[in-house]
Amino acid sequence: MASLSGIVGIVLIAAALWDVFETIVLPRRVTRRIRLTRVFYVMTWRPWRFLAQSIKSKKRRETFLGIYGPLSLLALLICWAFTVIVGFALLHWAIGSNVEPPNHVRSLFNDLYYSGTTFFTLGLGDVTPITHLARMITVAEACIGFGMLALVIGYLPVLYQAFSRREVNISMLDARAGTPPTAAELLRRHQEAEALPRLDEWLRDWETWAADLMESHLSYPALCFFRSQHDNQSWVAALSTVLDTCSLVMVGVDGIPKWQAQLTFKMARHALVDISQIFNTSPQKHDGMRMTAEDVSILRSHLTARGVAVSSEPGDEKMLEDLRALYEPYTRVLSHYLLMDLPGWLPQGRASDNWQTSAWEVRAPAPDQALQRCILKPHISSTKTAAAANKPQ
Repeated sequence: MASLSGIVGIVLIAAALWDVFETIVLPRRVTRRIRLTRVFYVMTWRPWRFLAQSIKSKKRRETFLGIYGPLSLLALLICWAFTVIVGFALLHWAIGSNVEPPNHVRSLFNDLYYSGTTFFTLGLGDVTPITHLARMITVAEACIGFGMLALVIGYLPVLYQAFSRREVNISMLDARAGTPPTAAELLRRHQEAEALPRLDEWLRDWETWAADLMESHLSYPALCFFRSQHDNQSWVAALSTVLDTCSLVMVGVDGIPKWQAQLTFKMARHALVDISQIFNTSPQKHDGMRMTAEDVSILRSHLTARGVAVSSEPGDEKMLEDLRALYEPYTRVLSHYLLMDLPGWLPQGRASDNWQTSAWEVRAPAPDQALQRCILKPHISSTKTAAAANKPQ
């Protein structure tokens, strides 16, 4: 029985330490399906997701889902620490509980208590090791506890820096593509601002964003559960919008070269596919229902009416369908698994951007017109000043 306890203790310690190494230190995706972190997230996300789906209010549901990411990190750290503490307690139990408790009664509970105080380096001194082997195990556990504390201190800032980098571009997308973001609205706003050629530079920035997203989320999968500041934004929706825009540009939009769109499309799809493999989620069958043939015609008419010329050569619709089939099955399965809504291709009616709303009003009064007045006011003032100066005395 003692030998079995020792073996179980060593296995628990080794499993926890290896999982800490793979999760925090190793900068690459771990493909092994049976590991402590994966089991933890599978067992906790499913019931959390089930409870979230029972909440009818979208804002409350998003708030509830937003708690999961940070809370799961704390719970995972506790899980690691508890596993190591139990493992060392079983080691002490296996060698005969060679620690001296105050009541001189040796038990597994005393071993657990001593293991916990040693792991967290409390140094209370009420329980002490009495053999050389017990002292060696104590020193080893104290070193491991101190090392895990140092790793955690360095782990959390790196995680939140990656989260902040991800959210910066998502927040900037609000003014460029609406809320929720859509490819049609992105093209329309750039056309109205006579900045359609600059969309090439914008796609270059999102190529870098997609590469950073892939590297950070594969190294730290917990980031996938971190949600954006607003309930109508998400990294899945932003990635989907970028892929939609690249698809339209690759089919053909006057004034925008295709080369950068192809590069951004490849990088964004690469990130999407690799991240979906973290959760072992198979892509759903592409049924084309996110944008039907009728919706394609509406999209063309919508963009043409706003001055955006989309190519309508024979085979263009088939090309667009083939491009969508490369990524929409993955965005749909991630949207379903993470409960993050996908945006449509066309902007929603009566939708307000996040910058247009506040806690005191649903929509700011005519914000676009107010901006135009602010832009025109200096010009009008300068014109009046010049006229006054030229007026004969």
